[in-house]
Formats: sequence, structure tokens, C-alpha cells
Amino acid sequence: MSDDGHEHNGHENVPSRQRRRFPGISSRAYEHPADRSALVALRKLSGFDTVFKALSGLLPERSLRLLFLSDSVRVSDQQFSHLNDMLRDACYILDLEKVPPMYVNQDPQPNAMCIGLDEPIIVVTTALVELLDEEEMRAVIGHEVGHALSGHSVYRTILLFLTSLALRVAWIPLGNLAIMAIVTALREWFRKSELSADRAGLLVGQDLKASMRGLMKLAGGNHLHEMNVDSFLKQAEEYEAGGDLRDSVLKILNVLPRSHPFTTIRAAELKKWSESRDHQRIMDGHYPRRTEDKDTSVSDSFRESAASYASNVKSSKDPLMKLVSDIAGGAGDLGGRVRRGFGGFSSSTPGPDEPPTDTDPGTKDTPPRDGD
Repeated sequence: MSDDGHEHNGHENVPSRQRRRFPGISSRAYEHPADRSALVALRKLSGFDTVFKALSGLLPERSLRLLFLSDSVRVSDQQFSHLNDMLRDACYILDLEKVPPMYVNQDPQPNAMCIGLDEPIIVVTTALVELLDEEEMRAVIGHEVGHALSGHSVYRTILLFLTSLALRVAWIPLGNLAIMAIVTALREWFRKSELSADRAGLLVGQDLKASMRGLMKLAGGNHLHEMNVDSFLKQAEEYEAGGDLRDSVLKILNVLPRSHPFTTIRAAELKKWSESRDHQRIMDGHYPRRTEDKDTSVSDSFRESAASYASNVKSSKDPLMKLVSDIAGGAGDLGGRVRRGFGGFSSSTPGPDEPPTDTDPGTKDTPPRDGD
């Protein structure tokens, strides 16, 4: 947990090893730029305010809390005490003043979530508890505490209700089509928010290998002896670069109904961030504080998000993203490249009358992109 073993909320924390603590850390320190920009776009979506205000007043949050209280096991010193230690530990490291209640719910699917409109609740399933070892679980709990610190639980709760009750909200004067548009936008934001929470989990666990193992187990089960981190990460690179324009469209369609990014992509994104200067600065104690949040410029956040997207598009090996980059760069014969892309050829394969595309200085020797 912390370096000094201080008490937090009246309980002494005894970590399995020393970890750095980040007093007063702002969620801006670890939030993915795409997370912030997607949330801004969501809030600007036509009809979102109407739905948000309506559901905020009507969602049975008290009923939700009573449901977990009555039909799940609340983590405490007496129940799942090792999880309780990890929870307090995570809150202490990220300096979350109030430790949210956490429940273990019987479910054969490994999963965890942070929900709640007024105050966050963390829920982990029995399958997840059984699947992960201590350090892997520590990263997951840090992931959920990161959601709580970022204020993600409100939008996650609305997404849950809209997804499960989409056909029963016809009373909202927007129509089902508009509701599904909001669900789609919420999913797009939440997928980006998962990348932010993965970073928070790494800040709490401070063990990249454990974070990688946890993601691999979510993909392939409890068979680590059959898996390899480097090969797992190569899957993300192959997924990103493989196929033609049709595959790019299929990737988009495949991810639309999902609330989480694909596991290999999450692993590659987290590894890239762990090696970045931003991560190292946080570990050295240089990070934005919550006391500075009120002075944060919205325009600066927009510029940071735009720069991140531009960098991702430029470095991407995905055929569609390369096409977008070429359009932005004014590359010629885009019509021919589109026809070849949908004709079953890779966008990098030259036609009979065209010089090889890797003579284009904008795409030659482009490093692999980790996803997003």
C-alpha cells in the first residue's frame, strides 16, 4: 500500500510490499484523452440532458443498494477481509477520502463494476475473485476505485439501466431511436473510460506484470501456463494492422455493442502508457492535484484530446485509419486505394499501375499503435 503504513479510516493497512502513494491526485493524471473527449461529446448529444435528468430522479438507486445488501456479501473485516484490505489500500494510494462499499456477487462470469448516482458502489463477482491472484485482484480493485475517483459511476449506472430497460422507456419523449443513440454514445465513452481505469489500476497495483496477467485471464481463463504476454500483445498488433477496409468496418461493428474494449487492445494500451513519460512523472510525484481541477481549461482538454486522436490516426496501421491519415495529408489516388481495399486487398498492396504505397513518407516505418 503506502510507504509509511499509515492508518486510513481507522484501520491499519499492512501492505504485502511498499507502494507509492499519490496524495491529492486528480483523475486528470491518469484519464485517457479519448475518455475526456468522449464524455464531452456525450454531454453534447441531443437529448442527453433530458434523459439524464429524468433518469437521475427516477432510477431506483435505493432499491439497487438494498438489492446488493440483501443478496450479495458486503466486504468488511469479517467478510472477504483480504478484499477489504485491498480496497482500503487502493483508496489510500489514490487518496480517495471515503471508501466506497464493495460487494461480492455470485456470478459465473468474471466481472467488476462501479455504479451509483449519489455514491459509488463497487461490485465484484465470485468468478473474478476465484480467477485472479492477490496482485491481479489489487489492480482490478484499483481500476474500480479509479472509476469512483473519476465520477464514472453515474454514467455507468445510466448505461446499465438504459441497456436493460431500453424497450421500457418509451415514455421519454425522444423515441427508442434516440434512446439507442444515447446508449451507443454511452458505450463509446465507457469503452474509453475503461482505458483510464486500467491506468488507475496500474497506479494502485504498481505491478505491470500483474495487470497483464489479469487481462490475459479475462481473455483466456486460468491457464497462464498456456499463455505468453508477448504473444498476447502481438495479437493486438495483428488485430490493428490486419485485413482490408472491410475488416476495418467489421471491427467498428464488432465493438459497437460492447461496454469494454477488446482485452488485447486494453493490454497493449496499458503497456504503452506504462512506458510513457506521463506515467513516469506520476510515479516521481509530479501530477495534477484535485485542488487545481477548478482552474482546468476546457479548451486545453480539447486540444490534448485532439492531439491524441491525431497521433493515433497518424501512427495507426489499420487500413481505414491510414486512409483517413492520407486524406488529411492530401495523398493522391484515394479512390483507387478505396476500391482495392474493398476488393479484398490490403490497403498497402500496390496496384499494377501504382508505385508501392510505402514510398509515402507519411506511412513508411510507422510504429505499431496499441489500440483505441
